[in-house]
Amino acid sequence: MTKITVVGAGFVGATTVQRIAEKELGDVVMTDIIEGMPQGKALDLMESAPIVGFDVNVVGTNDYKDMQDSDVVVITAGIARKPGMSRDDLVKTNLNIVGKVSENIKEYAPDSIVIVVTNPLDIMTHVALKKTGFHPGRVIGMSGVLDSVRFATFVAMELGCSARDVDAMVLGGHGDLMVPLPRHTTVSGIPITELMDEAAIDRLVQRTINGGAEIVELLKTGSAFYAPSAAITLMVESIVRDLKRILPAAAYMYGQYGHEDIYLGVPVKLGRMGVEAVIELDLTEPEQEMLAQSAEALKEAISTLDL
Repeated sequence: MTKITVVGAGFVGATTVQRIAEKELGDVVMTDIIEGMPQGKALDLMESAPIVGFDVNVVGTNDYKDMQDSDVVVITAGIARKPGMSRDDLVKTNLNIVGKVSENIKEYAPDSIVIVVTNPLDIMTHVALKKTGFHPGRVIGMSGVLDSVRFATFVAMELGCSARDVDAMVLGGHGDLMVPLPRHTTVSGIPITELMDEAAIDRLVQRTINGGAEIVELLKTGSAFYAPSAAITLMVESIVRDLKRILPAAAYMYGQYGHEDIYLGVPVKLGRMGVEAVIELDLTEPEQEMLAQSAEALKEAISTLDL
């Protein structure tokens, strides 16, 4: 049986565990430093199994040892944004958290694929890579799927069409410098550039960039978790079932798109080995410039860290 560990039993982590269990992607370990919380949530979830009809085991724990031999580890642990905070405001606190988690992954789950969700996501994925020492293809950031589905949602709402028919593509960092690609965003294969005017597209692009902050401002005491957990689960499913889905994710660059030694949101093939290929799109000059701005901001932020 596949074993999946989710580190962090907050809203994102616990909802991810629920989705993974209900899709029967594997047995799940939910770990958190707060005593009793992961155990209680795991027991509550298991008691839903007879109704929902899943047959995997869900265990809550405060001990990293219980992630032993996991096939996939998802890192959601860290403080969430509050109103007025940027993702970058979280760097110092979450750097320590993700660093410690990554060292435990290296010890107890040395053959795992790691999906990083903690913000600021691209930077924390870089931290996880350095602290685990894993092959870069096995350390992936969950950003592009979330940003892309937000863009897709706003397109569907604007056009009054089924969200199922919208495929969106967002590149770059998970933040203010993300790069939504209207040319590669389609409704049943039709580019949205043929379905709405430039002003509408620009408005939806801006809303996508501010998508997380919009939810933070509305919730006031937390951040998004339904869409992030769905995005994580999609990635986990592609990995454990070796589906080789083409999905946007934060992947390590070896010179693709003109960048290296940095994590950037790009389309990748996700399978049992993690990132099995990076798909290079033919970008326009303005798109290349936007991606370069995103990359430079990330490089500058990473350069200030003691890694």
